[in-house]
Amino acid sequence: MENPLIVPFDKPFNTAPFSELKIHHYEPAIEIAIDMARDEINSIASNKEVASFENTIEALDKAGETLGRITSIFFNLNSAETSDDIQSIARDVSPKLSQFNNDITLNENLFKRVKAVYEQRDSLELTPEQHTLLEKNYKRFSRNGANLNEADKTRLREIDSQLSKLTLQFGENVLAATNEFELHLEDDSRLSGLPETAKEAAADLAKTKGKTGYLFTLDYPSYIPFMTYADDRELRKEMTMAFGSKAFNDSHDNQDNVLQIAKLRYERAQLLGYETHAHFVLEERMAMTPDKVTSFSQELLDKAKPAAQREFAQLEAFAQEHATANGYELDQLQKWDSAYYSEKLKQKLFDLDDNLLKPYFKLENAIDGAFEIANRLFGLSFELVDNIDKYHEDVLTYVVKNEDGSLNSIFYADFFPRSGKRNGAWMTSYKSQYVEQGENVRPHVSIVCNFTKPTGTKPSLLTFNEVTTLFHEFGHALHGMLANTTYRSLSGTSVYWDFVELPSQVLENWCYEKEALELFARHYETGELIPSEYIERIKAASNFQGGLATLRQLSFGMLDMSWHGVNPNEILDVKSHERETFKNTDLFPDVVTNCMSTSFGHIFQGGYSAGYYSYKWAEVLDADAFELFKLRGIFDTATAASFKDHVLSKGGTENPMVLYKRFRGSEPSIDPLLKRSGLLEETV
Repeated sequence: MENPLIVPFDKPFNTAPFSELKIHHYEPAIEIAIDMARDEINSIASNKEVASFENTIEALDKAGETLGRITSIFFNLNSAETSDDIQSIARDVSPKLSQFNNDITLNENLFKRVKAVYEQRDSLELTPEQHTLLEKNYKRFSRNGANLNEADKTRLREIDSQLSKLTLQFGENVLAATNEFELHLEDDSRLSGLPETAKEAAADLAKTKGKTGYLFTLDYPSYIPFMTYADDRELRKEMTMAFGSKAFNDSHDNQDNVLQIAKLRYERAQLLGYETHAHFVLEERMAMTPDKVTSFSQELLDKAKPAAQREFAQLEAFAQEHATANGYELDQLQKWDSAYYSEKLKQKLFDLDDNLLKPYFKLENAIDGAFEIANRLFGLSFELVDNIDKYHEDVLTYVVKNEDGSLNSIFYADFFPRSGKRNGAWMTSYKSQYVEQGENVRPHVSIVCNFTKPTGTKPSLLTFNEVTTLFHEFGHALHGMLANTTYRSLSGTSVYWDFVELPSQVLENWCYEKEALELFARHYETGELIPSEYIERIKAASNFQGGLATLRQLSFGMLDMSWHGVNPNEILDVKSHERETFKNTDLFPDVVTNCMSTSFGHIFQGGYSAGYYSYKWAEVLDADAFELFKLRGIFDTATAASFKDHVLSKGGTENPMVLYKRFRGSEPSIDPLLKRSGLLEETV
């Protein structure tokens, strides 16, 4: 049988043929696609015609399309539905892909043609999008070794090959460590405090593993409720220590991988003429320099830390008071106490907790709510269909249409945890949007989450935090769906990394608005609309412990910069380095056996190295952007159209600050974020 990955897909809407894919298809298909792409690249490089924008820059944008589709399928599955076989193939093909990418950027003839077009750019009468594509391609070469001598090019290839292997191994170790831990309980008395939904989910999980009693894991839908509600402090401690020690001093230890990745990235940057990896990365970000990131982070830290210290003192006093009232002593507030007492304090202050809200947030209703909001803002409609192949039975597939009935996109949604799926939530793409021969080819996008599965008696009921997670990832998906650019490499979420979180984070704001919540927040049994007083409590609690939350997020960004904005060869011990970095942000006592860096997948496996600060950067943008919606109405169609036309549809076609200013009329102000986080009073 012919390999289904290397022939034209014959599924509806040209979607991926998941049902036909077998393990033995992936590696041969990738190797064949690499050869196909290499032929396309060589054809461009050896073209005897004078280099032009069309025969060089546009041709490069089209080259490797088959390889791109195959690898997007494969590596998305390696995150969402992996196995030992898939991980083994990933280890084999990643260095080959790295080598192929090096073959492109280190191809002298190809670079000469790109450079020839670049040098005449001012006389070519290019559109802004074409100018961006040209500049992006030129930098792709110049920033990745095209100007190096042969010895340095060889070393660059070696570094990239090593990095591809190490980052894969890092992720595999984290997943293995996550899956390895189980807390198995048979004594009901140790479940005190846990909601019935959490107990039922734990009982169902135990049954699937052939065990009696209850099973808790480090997957978020299991871990978060346990840490939030379990009265048993010793068990919370056990879970915290297991979660925080993933891939640290265990059989899946990542310490050496962390050090090697950081050192190789530094060496690579130095080879290319940059001071550090952060200098290399940030040249292509809105922030531009490590100094700008540091000053931005410090400004927020100065605003947040006094509030965080007050909030911590309040939490500590409340915890002591609660312990005394319940007949036990609390020696010192520890990390395993944070979520537990924070939840109880929130209940006391706002009479609000997840168990009160969850009945109103049935997953299916929340999905419908996100769809309805997208319809009101952007005219999109979503039809659940069963004729599109999926890689797992849990995946939902939708045909998305525009207001005029034309096809907008194909949308995949994958909501529940399983052993072959990494933790967290993310958006991804199986096919980019682009225009070719007059046809606007529409994208195939996906969101992947880890929400609580339905049980035998209850549907999937989301915490409010999970609702905002759903909207966050759906915001990314809208960025992909509403893409309307000519070129593949500039489409959708192909934007500066510190701009990519704007569409996702801005959509979270609708979760706090009465007009939006009343579209979907209905009791799963009675159909009763969420009471207005609950919505008021949600809004009142929205900046609860805003200082602590800001401090926590800043600490992650600072840890990232501490690995990538320095010479890491001077770092001898991962844990000691981390402790030194956290000394100005961590208010809780250190847990000696825990280390964040060894499982910090965002920066050591994902694409956030020297870019984790972008979450806070984008919060400034999203708070400022939503101010305009609040001023004009959260469903104001003119404001939504402006956001779509100037931000969502434009992808990476122009500098993001230019795009943002077209929408907002000015550069973003930090004040809306400070106000939303309850920190503005610190500035007056």
